[in-house]
Amino acid sequence: WANRLRTALEQNRIVPWFQPIMNLHTNRIDKFECLVRMLDDDGSPISPTHFLPVARKIRLYRQITRRMVDQCVDRFTDTDLQFSLNLSCDDLLDSELSSYILQRLQNPALARRVIFEILESEGIENYQAVRQFIDKAKALGCRIAIDDFGTGYSNFEHLLRLDVDLIKIDGSLIRQLDSDADAR
Repeated sequence: WANRLRTALEQNRIVPWFQPIMNLHTNRIDKFECLVRMLDDDGSPISPTHFLPVARKIRLYRQITRRMVDQCVDRFTDTDLQFSLNLSCDDLLDSELSSYILQRLQNPALARRVIFEILESEGIENYQAVRQFIDKAKALGCRIAIDDFGTGYSNFEHLLRLDVDLIKIDGSLIRQLDSDADAR
């Protein structure tokens, strides 16, 4: 996987996969979630569960995040669409990477359409550094979401300490709301 990943990076086969988000009131797509994929030699998409753990081990994770930010910003700069980017706590704690991300969003019209989704499955050990990124991003006009709330380490303290704008509740918490009294 390490060799496959290095080759994919060299050949620009680490790409964003744009998942449309439908507005149920207007029945129109008004937002996209940008998800990372690696394209295999034949162009087939490969789930990040196969290559991101390897990327962390061989120190290519930062390069993948930068590539995603660059491609998504380039794709949505000249549109009116909102888009979200997933960031890990490691991304936010990497001062060089977080500075780079914020530098790419100096255009206020662009920054207002960005939602950073902080991956909830990872513990937050340095609230001050994470909050510093959040405050800077919000000052630019970006919004902050907790992704997959309820699947990992998050709790209501996260919501209070991080000043998030959106909570993306994991489907496992709401799937049976209509039929299961315990879930309700």
